Amino acid sequence: MTSLPDRNAIEAAARVVYAAMPPTPQYVWPQLTEALGTEVWLKHENHTPTGAFKVRGGLTYFDHLRRQHSDRRGVIGATKGNHGQSMGFAARRAAMRCALVVPHGNSREKNAAMRSLGVELIEFGRDFQAAREHATTLAQQDALHFVPSFHIDLVAGGATYWAELFRAATDLDTVYVPIGQGSGICACVAARDAFSPHTRVIGVISAHARCYALSLGTGRLIESPVTTLLADGLACRIPDAASLEVIRRSVERVIEVTDDEVAAAMRLLYAATHNVAEGAGAASLAGALQERASLAGRKVGVTLTGGNVDTDLFVRVLRSESFAVRSEIRDAA
Repeated sequence: MTSLPDRNAIEAAARVVYAAMPPTPQYVWPQLTEALGTEVWLKHENHTPTGAFKVRGGLTYFDHLRRQHSDRRGVIGATKGNHGQSMGFAARRAAMRCALVVPHGNSREKNAAMRSLGVELIEFGRDFQAAREHATTLAQQDALHFVPSFHIDLVAGGATYWAELFRAATDLDTVYVPIGQGSGICACVAARDAFSPHTRVIGVISAHARCYALSLGTGRLIESPVTTLLADGLACRIPDAASLEVIRRSVERVIEVTDDEVAAAMRLLYAATHNVAEGAGAASLAGALQERASLAGRKVGVTLTGGNVDTDLFVRVLRSESFAVRSEIRDAA
């Protein structure tokens, strides 16, 4: 059984994180409360040094790596963007070489952000899974340390932001958490168990990346095509085994949101808070909006996990262009 960080481990991770960045804020925005018909707390992980929550895990992972494996020639990983920025930010602080594999057609602006952190960017494959497999091959060829998408140190770092939220907003009834590879929701579960055990955790996946939904019922890893055009942070084709185990035992349920629901949540976040959210960053709110009829009287937490969206894509979202037709075409392919 996968063991998650306990309270002591999360607090130790927080000391590492806060050496590089301050805690992020959480607010009750009146228009979000109005939209959901109940008190809702929004956690602003778009306010980190890389614009997404992943940087916390990168800092804790590289802190451990630096202390335990100082002889490493460098690190390599696969990413769609935010995990990569986390690696680049932490690797630069640790004075380590960092290479990253991204799929062809990856976000231009996330790629530029990663390069600005000094990483060596390698484009390979059509999706994240292909990029990850290539990264593992390069790690063996070049004697580089492969940084996975799920690791206990990554989870401990991510749990620090949920600990901040649970301490600031006591008695949260329900939190909505996006699921990509799964380290983020496992971090939430760890912090929930340590700081707010009564809180229900609801997972949110893309309706156009359904591998976790398909795998939950059987407990087996079921591959599913990725066709989301908007939520690249949720674009997972094969679940992570450890994440799936945690989700099956500790998450109340998982719901699916379409690209158009994500786009609507992105627009609401911008109008209500003047914060920019990327697709995955708005998925938490999209999930809560889908279930708003059942939320009356509950104290709800949602997370803006990242704001790293390409400008031209965000313009399309603000213009209320529909993503449904193109997504349906790709789903049928």
